[in-house]
Amino acid sequence: MYSKKFLLDLYKTMYTIRVFESECIKLYRQGLIRGYYHPYLGEEAVGTGVCAALGKQDYIVSTHRGHGHCIARGADVKHMVAEVLGKETGYCLGLGGSMHIADITVGNLGANGIVGGGIPLGVGAALASKIRKEDRVVAIFFSDGASNNGVFAESLNLAGAWSLPVVFVLENNHYAVCTPVEKSCKADDLYTIGQGFGIESHMVDGNDVLEVYAAAQEAVAKCRKAKGPVLIEAKTYRHGGHHVNDPGAYMPQDRLEYFKSRDPVTLGKGHAMSIGKATKNDIAKIDKAVQKEMDEAVAFAKESPEMSEERFFELVENY
Repeated sequence: MYSKKFLLDLYKTMYTIRVFESECIKLYRQGLIRGYYHPYLGEEAVGTGVCAALGKQDYIVSTHRGHGHCIARGADVKHMVAEVLGKETGYCLGLGGSMHIADITVGNLGANGIVGGGIPLGVGAALASKIRKEDRVVAIFFSDGASNNGVFAESLNLAGAWSLPVVFVLENNHYAVCTPVEKSCKADDLYTIGQGFGIESHMVDGNDVLEVYAAAQEAVAKCRKAKGPVLIEAKTYRHGGHHVNDPGAYMPQDRLEYFKSRDPVTLGKGHAMSIGKATKNDIAKIDKAVQKEMDEAVAFAKESPEMSEERFFELVENY
């Protein structure tokens, strides 16, 4: 049985992701975030459930839609907001922006703007872990669109052949930008791709954090016993277009409303209250604390300096 604290922690993580994305969209609309911004709204349960199953020594590899993964792995939101605003106090000195946040101190090997680009990097990290005989599992997050890249098949094959400690987390939000998954792949369920490589593969409800957590916990345990890799397809749905400027008009309204009716944050709150016996006051305290932390993060980021030209050229010359 899950404890009240554990369930409230899951809810807090998902709510933090929700508030972070909502506030950063506002910052984007104010012209304070350069380039594109890809929200994780509607997918919060996947990153939260998987990261809750990992140990402190484990690694994650993220994607262009990776803010939720960062937060679930323990990132400080003030340094995240600073990063997306291009400030020197950000995790990557403001040079990575929205799509390239990394924090090695908590095992976050970084996000990747190239769709599918992080998959082989995660497999490489898992290979290093095995060679060094480290008790380290790598969770690789990637999308349904990335599953159509050749590097996915190559990485599955290599990880399977060498029994690497990898949990492949396929976040199926049903769209590669605006292309529906059913128009880009014959398979109805993408987890079956892993079975073709002899890899244990499962499908979970990506909107239910407890279902994601249970599958991830089992997968991580198997990887620690050298019985990996494992592929988990988490079926979920974006709450909007591919990025902030995409209105998502191609998304059927009835389908969108169905998934919004199964909002992962709302479901997580329900678990905390029904299973963990959390009260409305418990939830209110979390909501208030999260909003306060986010307000302080936005203020911190806005007040932080951008990198000087001298510092920028110094980094280019030395690295």
